[in-house]
Amino acid sequence: MILKGTKFQLKVWKFIKTIPKGRVKTYKQVAIGIKNPKSARAVANACAKNPYAPKIPCHRVIRSDGAVGGYSGRGGIKQKLKLLKSEKVAI
Repeated sequence: MILKGTKFQLKVWKFIKTIPKGRVKTYKQVAIGIKNPKSARAVANACAKNPYAPKIPCHRVIRSDGAVGGYSGRGGIKQKLKLLKSEKVAI
């Protein structure tokens, strides 16, 4: 699959693809993972612009306070919760 997005978005999406099923990371952890530790908000924006959900599993990225955050995929936050529960993530 050829992904289309900005250089930053592609970097974020590539990292998110490495999050194992049943696990979550925070936007901050993703920012640190892509070697851009102050970009948590930009990571959230890249997730919001992800047209490849759930193949690129942005549903596995949550807020630092444990809240689920948003979900740009079809079905919104309800779908994000459903996907996380199907992967046995306690939310």
